[in-house]
Amino acid sequence: MAGHSQFKNIMYRKGAQDAKRARAFTKLIREITVAARTGLPDPAANPRLRSAIIAARTVNMPKDTIERAIKRGSGGEGVDQYEEVRYEGYGPGGVALIVEALTDNRNRTATDVRTAFSKYGGTLGESGSVSFLFERIGLIHFPIAAASVDDMFEAALDAGADNVESGQAGHDIICMPDDLGSVREALEARFGAAEAARLDWRPRTVVSIGDDEAQSLFKLLDVLDDNDDVQRVIANFEVADDVLERLAV
Repeated sequence: MAGHSQFKNIMYRKGAQDAKRARAFTKLIREITVAARTGLPDPAANPRLRSAIIAARTVNMPKDTIERAIKRGSGGEGVDQYEEVRYEGYGPGGVALIVEALTDNRNRTATDVRTAFSKYGGTLGESGSVSFLFERIGLIHFPIAAASVDDMFEAALDAGADNVESGQAGHDIICMPDDLGSVREALEARFGAAEAARLDWRPRTVVSIGDDEAQSLFKLLDVLDDNDDVQRVIANFEVADDVLERLAV
């Protein structure tokens, strides 16, 4: 277990934008609804629901909106029948992509995802076509102010975690999927509520891409991110800083 491993759980993230606020709300409301439906409506007893609520508060979702989503999920109102689906494929440059979605219409979502892959130089594959390139892990995230690097490292080690990565964005604690609940509970008892605690994907290998591939890949990721059904996109790529600077111009 190392405090600063070279591993990066590469997930495409864009900064919050006012124009995307409504879309972010839609995705989070779905996650809260499904979390409440598949578990208890009490966030103290439902880690997935608690993580979804924390994420919703991070984007300033009103309390009553959160409560309505929980009520719908727990059967108090008409329940939206969302299914959890996963798509796998390759993007430009041979980058492996896992797309996780919550949808009330599998055909619509599959068509949208397949169209996005085709338009921007990717290929949507069958289930399992790229997941073997990733490892399933438990991931717990704390803000950097929650603890010093040394304190978080020692506490995570004592709690049974496998790795800790600390940086400006915060502390990422990595553990075996079956240990996620016990590690989270131990760390939250010491440092307070985690900002996120979920099962995640860690790439076993990373693909380096250049200017042309990066430009097409980012367009694909933008389109996927803009889809209301898509919750998360995980990819195994890295881009050199000079390439990012050129694309930003």
